[in-house]
Amino acid sequence: MRILHADDYLDMSRKAAHIIAAAVIMKPDSVLGLATGDTPLGIYENLAKWHSDGDLDFSRTTAVNLDEYRGLAPGSDQSYSYFMRKNLFQKINIKTENTHIPDGLATDPAQECARYESVIESLGGIDLQLLGIGLNGHIGFNEPSGEFAMKTHLVDLSASTVDANSRFFNNRSDVPVQAYTMGIGAIMRARMILLVVSGEAKAEVLKRSLFGGVKPSVPASVLQLHSNLTVVGDSAALSKINAK
Repeated sequence: MRILHADDYLDMSRKAAHIIAAAVIMKPDSVLGLATGDTPLGIYENLAKWHSDGDLDFSRTTAVNLDEYRGLAPGSDQSYSYFMRKNLFQKINIKTENTHIPDGLATDPAQECARYESVIESLGGIDLQLLGIGLNGHIGFNEPSGEFAMKTHLVDLSASTVDANSRFFNNRSDVPVQAYTMGIGAIMRARMILLVVSGEAKAEVLKRSLFGGVKPSVPASVLQLHSNLTVVGDSAALSKINAK
């Protein structure tokens, strides 16, 4: 495990973006596992700028996203498909056919989970998986539970996750309560994992995830077992680790 200290969110975003950019430069046909939410926005801004400046080429790169809300169409402005198009895919030269996100409108959840798992396997796995972490320790939408869910699955979102996501919706009642998510197995088989964390609110769960026991009640704790984990956190997020 490597922990890289960043001064603030902007510094964290730059450092993490440099790691992803280096992976794409070294292996132009990289398979990138990508995440959504507030935390990676600065990373995507940097990657888009460097592409616009002519420094990064994504024409051979493939992207597989961690998750998608069940019940939202790709065109919905709250879907993760829309999020990725708006914040990254439309700003770089990645081919549309090389971007993969679970189908939130799939009529057969089991079939959709199997399909997405097959997509990941057909790509030979993930070269670099970008992750954030939830306040309850979830990665992707792998929520705290009694066991690690290894494969792509449909998950009932916890109340804390629904509460956290409600800021993106007009009303809490509009927030989807289920989502498709990549399983722990595919995440842990990634050849490199890049965990990015920002803000004091994440400090305690980050400490428990990296230095507590490995248990499914804190899903991110499984990352301790990965042989190539890099954590990039700002001062606030790393404050309890630094103090220790």
